[in-house]
Amino acid sequence: MYQLDETVYFYAFALLPILWVGYLWVSNWKKKTQATFSSSPLLDVLSPNRSRFKPFLKLIIVSLGLSCFIIALVNPKIGTQLETVKREGVDIVFAIDVSKSMLAEDIAPNRLEKAKRLVSALLNDLASDRVGIIAYAAQAVPQLPITTDYSAAKMFLQALNTDMLSSQGTAIDAAIDLAATFFDDEEQTNRVVFILSDGEDHSEEGTIDAAQRANALGIKIFTLGVGSEKGSPIPIKRNGVVERYKKDENDEVVITKRNATVLESIASSTDAAYLDGNDTQAVLSFVREELKQMEKKEF
Repeated sequence: MYQLDETVYFYAFALLPILWVGYLWVSNWKKKTQATFSSSPLLDVLSPNRSRFKPFLKLIIVSLGLSCFIIALVNPKIGTQLETVKREGVDIVFAIDVSKSMLAEDIAPNRLEKAKRLVSALLNDLASDRVGIIAYAAQAVPQLPITTDYSAAKMFLQALNTDMLSSQGTAIDAAIDLAATFFDDEEQTNRVVFILSDGEDHSEEGTIDAAQRANALGIKIFTLGVGSEKGSPIPIKRNGVVERYKKDENDEVVITKRNATVLESIASSTDAAYLDGNDTQAVLSFVREELKQMEKKEF
């Protein structure tokens, strides 16, 4: 079996006929010029060391060198080899809240962007682990199935926004149940879900039930809270400029606050931990140590 990487360079062999035609033309021109200068016997006397073979030898050497260079550019490969590459890692699913409350700017630039940057930093820290991404608001939708392609993960991560789901709300239980379907490998010993949210939940009882179902499947749910407990209004922008702030049915400005209690309850239901997502370095250090302690599956 053989393989040619860059066959386009074969066209460079067209230089060889040009080179030979040029050599013959120059040789013929030299002979005619010498004939007008003197006769052949006299020229042999004037240039006794003149070689008729060396110019032709140079042409052959240049032609061979050019041919070898062209073949090197084509990069032919021959033979086959099979190699088994072993990788060890953990399956990780990131469930990211994209509800309107994540637009609050109590942490710069806003909660959603902070969550996305945090996930991106975690991806930079991973090596052989497989990752998946879920977006959720009033419902949960898969964004990226389990994969080792971190570049694709970052691309899908950047595409997340609060307008991608028409139904608004925060159904963390739907995100947990959907995340459980991502782990399709029964032999996978460590299954991890990271929920990034401000903790506002519209179905708290269902969320704890979903966390307990995940725990029964061997899934650990780490929760990362973004935002402040003091809270912030939800800006409604047009072309990057704040037009107004979201109001409730009583025409009062809505103040959204980080609800750490819900997130802590979810994490404790699966023997995991709640982390302050506002502190990126603390999260990275914790996750790095936690993953080191986990048993890795060989892929």
